[in-house]
Amino acid sequence: MGQPGMDSVSIYHERQIRELCALHALNNLFQAKGSFTKSQLDEICKRLSPNEWINPHRSVLGLGNYDINVIMTALETKGCETVWFDKRKDPSCIKSHDIIGFILNVPTDYKLGFVTLPVKRRHWISVRKISGKNWWNLDSKLSSPQLIGDDAKLLEYLRNQLQSNDKELFLVMKKGDAERSPSLMSGSNET
Repeated sequence: MGQPGMDSVSIYHERQIRELCALHALNNLFQAKGSFTKSQLDEICKRLSPNEWINPHRSVLGLGNYDINVIMTALETKGCETVWFDKRKDPSCIKSHDIIGFILNVPTDYKLGFVTLPVKRRHWISVRKISGKNWWNLDSKLSSPQLIGDDAKLLEYLRNQLQSNDKELFLVMKKGDAERSPSLMSGSNET
C-alpha cells in the first residue's frame, strides 16, 4: 500500500502538472490543497515586475516555472521566511526544531512525451516533518510521498542532495525566527 509508516499518517501530496512544481511544493509544504493557487503566484509575479511585458519570474508562456522570488514572497504571505543554506556548511548545523520545512531546487530533464530534450530545467521539491515524527520527501514528480525518516536520516538525505553543486537548499521557518535565533545555524563547517 505504499511506504512503510504511511498507513497511520495522512499526507497531502500534489502530483506534477505542467510547470507548476513551485505551486505543488508550496501546497505540499503547507499540507493543504489551495494553500496557493496559480493565479496567486501569477499575481505575485506581476507585483514583483509590474512594468515587464515578459515577466522574469515565470516561464515566458506563463505556464509556471516560478523562481525563488515568487516562492519567498508567497511564503511571506503565510507568515514565513526563507533562508538560503550555504552548502559549504554541513547540514548538522541546522536546528531542525526551528524549521517548518525545506525547499530544494534541483536540475531536471525536460521531456516531450518519451523524448528527453537537451534543455536543462529546474525543479522545486518540498521536504517536511509530518505528525512530529518523520521527515518526508514531497516531490510532486513522485507517485507518492517518500519517507526520509528521523532527524538523523534527514541529515543523511540533505548531505546526499547537497553533494551536487547544482542543487540549492532553502530553509522555511516562521517569520522572525531567524532574527530571534541568530544561532539558527551554529556556523560549524565540520562534516
